[in-house]
Amino acid sequence: MSGVTGPLLVAAGVATAVTLVSVFLPASAVGTAVAMIFFAATWATVWRLDDDTAERYGLAVGGLALRRSINWTRLGRDGLHGLLWALGAALVTFVPFYVGWRVWWAPTQQFTWSWPGLLNDATGQLLVVALPEEAFFRGYLQTRLDEELAPRVRLLGVRVGWGLVLTSAIFALGHVLTVHRGTRLAVFFPSLLFGWLRARTGGIGASVAFHALCNLFSEALGRGFGAY
Repeated sequence: MSGVTGPLLVAAGVATAVTLVSVFLPASAVGTAVAMIFFAATWATVWRLDDDTAERYGLAVGGLALRRSINWTRLGRDGLHGLLWALGAALVTFVPFYVGWRVWWAPTQQFTWSWPGLLNDATGQLLVVALPEEAFFRGYLQTRLDEELAPRVRLLGVRVGWGLVLTSAIFALGHVLTVHRGTRLAVFFPSLLFGWLRARTGGIGASVAFHALCNLFSEALGRGFGAY
């Protein structure tokens, strides 16, 4: 299918599958099932093809997702590169996010730290939430849309365009379809930064790490202040 029709139909199919899973499966199984849907969609559209395609879509994952043998030097280098970009984005955005969060939630209790399952939750956020979502949205969808809607605006060293905006809008809509609250549309804004990181670094490593950090930071605030 030509133009943007193909990737938009793929996104619509994935959104439908995710919605059905969120409605009919027990809550305890939804997260894993949704992750499998995103992984399956990414495999069907990119990973099942050749290594050059995976590289072009930013989905080499340090070489782990390629057919050839793992280059451990590349894996370490790409992992560190993505982590440093994610930490840099966190340094820039987490303070204003904290201020906005305090204004929005207006917590009435003092912050207290208690998170005995932090390591388990961090692993889950990284591998079950951030990686599958970024693989599909930033790896497949944004790249595919950028192929059809050539980025024309230069933003902080990289060209971006309607592919970034449309991907973020679909990403936000998908969050509302699984949890029916209008406030979930707010993920549109961090999604723009996830997409910029993918474009700027050439892969999804930085967006995966930053996505996980954002979720953990929000969860830490909610738990610490007793807001959720």
